Amino acid sequence: MAVSMKQMSLVVSALGVLSFVLGVIAENKKPASGTPISGKGVVICKYPSDPTVVLGYLSAAFLLACTVAGYKSLFISYKGKSVPNSVLFKSTSFSVFFNIALITSGLALSLLLWPTITEQLHLTRNVHRNLESSCPTAKTGLLGGGAFVSLDSCLFWLVALMLADNAREDHFDEVENRNMDSNSASRDVNLKIDA
Repeated sequence: MAVSMKQMSLVVSALGVLSFVLGVIAENKKPASGTPISGKGVVICKYPSDPTVVLGYLSAAFLLACTVAGYKSLFISYKGKSVPNSVLFKSTSFSVFFNIALITSGLALSLLLWPTITEQLHLTRNVHRNLESSCPTAKTGLLGGGAFVSLDSCLFWLVALMLADNAREDHFDEVENRNMDSNSASRDVNLKIDA
């Protein structure tokens, strides 16, 4: 069964929204700081149990899946008809939105992974020799910001998909018109020969 453009847009949308929702939940569940417990020459940080790291990685994974689906959706053939990539990139607006979608996807991925990895490091490396340690967590706001940029990225992939659809239709109309013009020219030649 062939995939339609509407189905691909729904897949891209669903993956992007999931990435956004998981990123926002991860930001809201992140603790402000851990509880320092003084030991003999060390401070052990005890953090409350929270799903921030798992949700952060899931959000990044759904963003990556959204990006792959968005990229693939632009170049696959629909209804058995494919167009060369050069036809799509002749459209300036398509090129602009394609590049914006790529850039925002990379930015969102870095904004989601940076605090997630930092939070994981804080949780696993919780023994500090510095007796003044305040048991920090990842920077507040980065996961939420990454979630919103992830949603933006999803929307840019959808705009690029719409522009790719317009470029495809224009290309097929142009090919059809050329074929009609060449058929009418050959009929004119046949009429002159018969006369």
